Amino acid sequence: ELPPSHFSAGRAAAVAVGYLRYLRGGPGQGLELRALRRARRQDINDVGHKYYLELELEDVLDKGRTVNCTAEVLYHLGSKGTAPDVQATVQGELRSTEEADKEFYHRIRSLEKELVAENIPDSQGNVPPELEPIHLLAWAASGYVIWQNSTENTKFHLAQVKHVKQVKRSDEDLQFDYVLLLHEMVSQEVIPWEVTVLWHPQRGARVPRDRRQPGHA
Repeated sequence: ELPPSHFSAGRAAAVAVGYLRYLRGGPGQGLELRALRRARRQDINDVGHKYYLELELEDVLDKGRTVNCTAEVLYHLGSKGTAPDVQATVQGELRSTEEADKEFYHRIRSLEKELVAENIPDSQGNVPPELEPIHLLAWAASGYVIWQNSTENTKFHLAQVKHVKQVKRSDEDLQFDYVLLLHEMVSQEVIPWEVTVLWHPQRGARVPRDRRQPGHA
């Protein structure tokens, strides 16, 4: 057993939440950790360290609504390039975003000019209401980057959308090319990360391409 406040438990929880944020998140919903209830670590010989977690998550747009979740996070020994294995089960239902998703989809599809924005949130921490869905999509995409690039010694957090540009496509998907600033809490580095996000109300968010930019802000 690990105390929930233990730093390694918190890092594993950040990976599990990133994974779920990517799978479940979108322009109408973002998941974040309300509480880490229990944590246990198992050292598996010649494989790696496995964390068993009990989490409470909340929807950032609906703070009163929480769900419980159990997760397992396995960090592989010695392999820098391998993403942690994550399995997670969510108990309970989050609110439906179907209407909001459709509305956002049709609004973006009907724009005459491709959407371009930067610095979300701004230096005061404000997100304009019309950019909230764009910010939440970045939140989901950052979940993918966090899950794929975390090790036992890192803890990433989305600090800001530095830049986002919509790219017109011939198919049904919406595409946004982001530059995200990820704060790595252990080294205190702020890392720019290029991420392409495809999104469709029926298919959710997918990240076909991501690349860490050299240097840090």
